[in-house]
Amino acid sequence: MPWLSTLMAVPVLGAVGVSLVKSDKLAKQLAMVVSLVVLALTVAVAVQFNPTSQTRFQFAEVYDWIPRFGVHYGVGVDGIALVLIALSAVLVPIVILASWHDADGTVVTVPGEEPRTVTPKRSVKTYFALLLVLEAMMIGVFAATDVFLFYVFFEAMLIPMYFMIGSYGGAQRSYAAVKFLLYSLFGGLLMLVAVIALYVVAAKGTFMFPELIGAVQDPTTQKWLFAGFFIAFAVKAPLWPFHTWLPDAAAQAPAGAAVLLVGVLDKVGTYGMLRFCLELFPGASKFFTPLVIVLSVVGIVYGAIVAIGQTDMKRLIAYTSISHFGFIALGVFAMTRDGGTGATLYMVNHGFSTGALFLIAGFLIYRRGSSRIADYGGVQKVAPVLAGTFLIAGLSGLSLPGLSTFVSEFMVLLGTYERYAIPAIIGTTGVILAAVYILWMYQRTMNGPMAESVATLPDLDRREKWVMAPLIAVILVLGFFPKPMLDVINPAVDKTLSSVGVEPFTPAVAEKGAGQ
Repeated sequence: MPWLSTLMAVPVLGAVGVSLVKSDKLAKQLAMVVSLVVLALTVAVAVQFNPTSQTRFQFAEVYDWIPRFGVHYGVGVDGIALVLIALSAVLVPIVILASWHDADGTVVTVPGEEPRTVTPKRSVKTYFALLLVLEAMMIGVFAATDVFLFYVFFEAMLIPMYFMIGSYGGAQRSYAAVKFLLYSLFGGLLMLVAVIALYVVAAKGTFMFPELIGAVQDPTTQKWLFAGFFIAFAVKAPLWPFHTWLPDAAAQAPAGAAVLLVGVLDKVGTYGMLRFCLELFPGASKFFTPLVIVLSVVGIVYGAIVAIGQTDMKRLIAYTSISHFGFIALGVFAMTRDGGTGATLYMVNHGFSTGALFLIAGFLIYRRGSSRIADYGGVQKVAPVLAGTFLIAGLSGLSLPGLSTFVSEFMVLLGTYERYAIPAIIGTTGVILAAVYILWMYQRTMNGPMAESVATLPDLDRREKWVMAPLIAVILVLGFFPKPMLDVINPAVDKTLSSVGVEPFTPAVAEKGAGQ
């Protein structure tokens, strides 16, 4: 069975069905059913996946697409791609349920003005159809084993997200959507030039990723091609200083779209660094490692400091993500097993923890009509369940031991310390700053005197509890028992590092084993 093609085809067909049904309610219900089918298929793929297989990419499908230029429809997954596809499949039904009323209109409060309703430009059916199309693109970009096909999905993802921000977002949605699109297109243009140059220089007559590994030997050429790929991925992630589009896009996007934007789409950037930059251009990756580590450390500290000063909840969460992406890039370019595995696990854990934060913020904004932190206070007195889930999601964001993000952040810092002690030490300041921005936001919104505007704020209803329950469960389970996921990721990271010519195991582990 063509599992991966089926995973992509189901949401596309579902999007067509959603756009054709007559009622908005039926469109929402159909979108939910389709997303659950995709989740079930993903579980079936995960059950059949063999982490110890010597085959690099499992469930592989390769068909000629544009034979004249060696372009193939080539898909397959290793452990790294599989866990990111699983992240997408889990988040989409949660986002659909959370977004049940996102396309109906949003109440917005601007300081000094009366609350007003921002009416979407497009229909409810279009919103949920776009969500399903986006899901197909996200699965495709992680499954692609043809570099040109990867680029197609890399760019195609922009379209549904652009319309979700520009048509269903906040008061400044048009500005945020255009800024997001322009930044992404700039990075994509650089990548397209690099992809074409790679095809010409490699002279393999194909864009298939496995056949291009080791094809570019000239150090200077590697550096130029690396730069084209890396800048595109750094913009997508985003890594400092290519980050300025994210706070605007995340703040103006509907809460569900913000979850997928920061939780999944941005991971394509760090995934691309690990998958393509390291393996296709190993020499250049090692050459640029000091620069990337500096950018990562600056991003960790900068994102955290700027987050502390934010007055808007969604912008604060967006800046925390810039700090987290610094950790992920740090783990990727540490080029150790702990660093690479920790970075991959971080991509997954960040998707769940930040997704939970954005959704809780969205529930608050839907009730109060404002994203300003100053407009809240004492919420836990009237909405204790909402406040409790906000606290757990926040503690996960600051990497509290026992919650999922702690494991990945610890592994990243440990793997980095093995080779780059000073950047790892500086990076730990991000952990301290995270406690400041998360706990201070919680204190200002949930504790203290109860603001008059939240006195009648309702607690989470049944639908919203169903939204948050799986996220909280995943955060707890992966915090205490990450082994099953690590068993899937580790072999893939080992193969990646072997392609780069780096010893898969960290020096400390290797020395300990040798001594025994």
